[in-house]
Amino acid sequence: MTTETKALIVIDVQRGFDRPVWGPRNNPGAEANIKALVDAWQERGLPIVLVHHDSVKPGSSLRPGQEGNHFKPELDGVRADLMFGKKVNSAFHGDIDLDGWLKTRGITSFVLAGIQTNFCCETTARVGGNLGYDVTFALDATFTFDLAGPDGGVLTADELYRATATNLHGGGFATVTSTKEILSAL
Repeated sequence: MTTETKALIVIDVQRGFDRPVWGPRNNPGAEANIKALVDAWQERGLPIVLVHHDSVKPGSSLRPGQEGNHFKPELDGVRADLMFGKKVNSAFHGDIDLDGWLKTRGITSFVLAGIQTNFCCETTARVGGNLGYDVTFALDATFTFDLAGPDGGVLTADELYRATATNLHGGGFATVTSTKEILSAL
């Protein structure tokens, strides 16, 4: 696979995730890694897709029209080839037909980065893998938050992060790797 056909899809890197309501998060270096990927893609003129979550929940900081719906500063100045919103976890089920857009351009592989590791990023990677794309998951360019389960027990953000890596790798949905590895292969 040549890099000319490898897109970068950046999921939900929005200011609303900086609110303390989400709880403890992991990977404080995620935003720097996201920026490194975006900068490398822009320098090479490769396709960049920016996706934002447009929550329909009342009171959500990710609702359109709220400051939290805006992208984080790391994405300032990004020249996206495609930008759209979604109301569910997968970017393949957003306001734009992402699958059609990628196929029209002959793009058969993509790198995925963004927020949250175990929700929108993992779901987009799974759907992309199911659709036959060669998905590379930049694990260290994602982060998530602690989460309570149905039994009241809490999994830490790091536990969820590792579970996502295991799910994607073990299920054959994506190649899970680091920003450094991705950049060294460009």
